[in-house]
Amino acid sequence: MRIFVLSAILVLLTMTAYSQQHLDNEALLAPVKQQLEAYNNRDIEKFASAFSEDVKVYRQPGVLTYQGRDELKKRYGAMFAATPDLHCEIVNRIVAGEVVIDQEKVQRTKGQPRTDAIAVYRVKNGLIVEVTFIPPVSN
Repeated sequence: MRIFVLSAILVLLTMTAYSQQHLDNEALLAPVKQQLEAYNNRDIEKFASAFSEDVKVYRQPGVLTYQGRDELKKRYGAMFAATPDLHCEIVNRIVAGEVVIDQEKVQRTKGQPRTDAIAVYRVKNGLIVEVTFIPPVSN
């Protein structure tokens, strides 16, 4: 009987830890999912609201491209207006701590090849505070 009770307690503790981790991951992923949906719909207001006011955007690790939600809105707003076929598909996603890493395929123009991309998002307090785009390596 003791073994059964101990096993049941262990199962409950494991389930509780898994549930908490799942909830944590869902909260972490919320702004990343929001910005992807808004990106694909070219909705600049919804897209920008997933990012912090002072978001930092890097082109590759350590190289700051620009900073701030206003600048992000300006740049992405222009891109959304100029690329009506724009669409991003997630190929693979890794979640670790406060970081989400997406391997993406980006379609800019229908009928043209999709571009490979890697985006690394750092999320704090329900907003993306930093994103790093890592360009694919050419052979």
